[in-house]
Amino acid sequence: MHIVHTFGHLLGGTLLVAGTSIGVGMLALPVATSGSGFIPSLFVYLICWLFMLGTGLLILEACIWMPKGANLITLSSRLLGRWGQVVCWILYLFLFSCLMIAHIAGGGDVVADLSRGTLPLWLGTIIYVLLFAPIVFLGALWVDRFNLILMAGIVITYIFFVSSSVSYVNPTLLMRMDWGKMWWALPIVFTAFGFQSLIPTLFNYMNRNVNKVRLALILGTIIPLVIYVIWEFLILGIVPYTGEGGLLQALKEGQSAVNPLGNYIRNPTLLTVGRTFAFFAMTTSFLGISIAFMDFLLDGFKLTRKKRSKLLVSSIIFLIPLIITLVNPHLFLSALSIAGGIGVALLLGAMPVLMIWAGRYYEGHSLMHQQLPGGKITLGIMLVFIVFELSITLMQL
Repeated sequence: MHIVHTFGHLLGGTLLVAGTSIGVGMLALPVATSGSGFIPSLFVYLICWLFMLGTGLLILEACIWMPKGANLITLSSRLLGRWGQVVCWILYLFLFSCLMIAHIAGGGDVVADLSRGTLPLWLGTIIYVLLFAPIVFLGALWVDRFNLILMAGIVITYIFFVSSSVSYVNPTLLMRMDWGKMWWALPIVFTAFGFQSLIPTLFNYMNRNVNKVRLALILGTIIPLVIYVIWEFLILGIVPYTGEGGLLQALKEGQSAVNPLGNYIRNPTLLTVGRTFAFFAMTTSFLGISIAFMDFLLDGFKLTRKKRSKLLVSSIIFLIPLIITLVNPHLFLSALSIAGGIGVALLLGAMPVLMIWAGRYYEGHSLMHQQLPGGKITLGIMLVFIVFELSITLMQL
């Protein structure tokens, strides 16, 4: 939590929420939403942003009821009982496994692209894991320091890429709309706004100041929303949906947004900046998810933090996804879709709603600390939306 202490509670909390959201999902969003077009995509972004902000506020409300140090496992156990705890465990393992596969697949792809064809995809994937697995093994301090460098890289390359690529945008491409395909991107958009697992930790580090945490959640989710919209504007305005090397082809081949970009920007320097930005965005998210996954397994299985235990857990979280990715290197979009469509929807969508329903109306916790208005009607609408999103995901499997 170095950032929190360095920049102050509110600013640090806001940046942590934003940084947790911005990551690998950003590279998939333009490809996943390309079928519907720019304007329908904005509608989906807004709905998912509101929904995920709502579930974040629900987790904040549940944290108010709990003693200091409670995490999602504790929340589910206290409010939903033993079976709730078991389901939370299963969803955690499922979600993080899918996210690791997506990150390794996407990271290997970006490394191969940056090598300009000198490295085959399989070797780029192995190099990506070998570069960053040791940093995660060394612990949170190394991840924190390295993440600051990567975040600086994200800001610099993003600003340069946005300012330099606007001239390539074709307004005609942005006018294409297919509202019938609007909802198909829901699973990946869910992943792009996932930050809720951070809230219990953030609540404690911000001295359980409800108002400050609430403001940090609102501001911290607005930042990625704005960044996603600008990124969507650029990619969908530069790369056609159909045609050789277009977004439809990228969608079918499970590629990130940077791959088709290279077919339409004839500026090698700008393309390299775009790929470097993709590398930074992918890696910040990869390091955060990896260290969280390792800590979760160490704590969950009551293992010590000695080198032998950390080596065992590191082997599990890196080698298994690496082998799966090497067998099928085109799992980037499909792994993200499954992670968001099932893992994020259930763990970070349904679970908070069910916990608050149980806490408010069965456990008798005070309604004075409600963070989301509307009572049972709001919670019911959110559950219906989750069922709708799950049905979209299952139809795509």
